[in-house]
Amino acid sequence: MAYLNANIPPVYCKVRKEYLYDMDKSRSGETECVIFGVTSISGRALLFNIMLPNGACFWRLPISAFFQKHYDRAQVPDMPVDTLQLWNCFSYYPSVHTFDFLAGVHGKFRGKDKKFYPGQYLFTIDWAHPETNILNTEHSEIPQEHKCAHILALDNGNYAAQPNNRILWHVNNYTTDNSWPDYKVQNTVWEVEGPDWITEDTDNMFYEIEEKNESK
Repeated sequence: MAYLNANIPPVYCKVRKEYLYDMDKSRSGETECVIFGVTSISGRALLFNIMLPNGACFWRLPISAFFQKHYDRAQVPDMPVDTLQLWNCFSYYPSVHTFDFLAGVHGKFRGKDKKFYPGQYLFTIDWAHPETNILNTEHSEIPQEHKCAHILALDNGNYAAQPNNRILWHVNNYTTDNSWPDYKVQNTVWEVEGPDWITEDTDNMFYEIEEKNESK
C-alpha cells in the first residue's frame, strides 16, 4: 500500500485545457495526455497525475478534467466532479488493483441526480490505515463508513469513481436480476478469535481447542 501517491494502469485520454490554466475558461479546449498515477489526500477528491505530449507532467487534477481519447470535446458533457466521484478519499494510503473478474465488465452507476450512467470497469482504488503506531483518525476501516472507488470509462466519454453501493454490473451469463437492491449497510466487525475458547497448553503440533472455563 502506497503513501500519498500510487501507480495506476496508464490511461491514454484527453484533458480539458482549462484545468491546465487554473480553470481559466478562456483557455478551454482539449489536448491528449496519459494518466499514470493517483494522489490520495484524506478529505479531498481523488487527484490524478499526467504527462502531456510536450513532455510536461501535471499533478493532482480531478477526474472531471478528463475524457476519453476517441471523443471530441463537443461530444462529451462537462460533468461536475461531485457527480463523477461521490466520496472524498478516506486516507493517505491508497491501494490500486485491477480485479480480473471485473476486467472489461460493463455496468451502470446511479448518480446524485438519480440518473443512471453506463460505463466499463478500468480498476479499483481502496483505502486502509497502514500502521498501528500512527493515530487513526480516518474512516477507512469502520465497516459502515468504508467505501472503495471503482474507476469507470463512461459511455458518454467521461470517467467516474464510484463505490459498490452505487454500481450495478452486467455479466451476461450471471446478472439476470434487474431490480435495485435493498441491502443494508454492514455494521459488523468480523473476528474469529473470541473470549470463549482456548488452546491446550502443550507443545503438540496438532493441539486441541477447548471451551474456556472461567471460575466464578
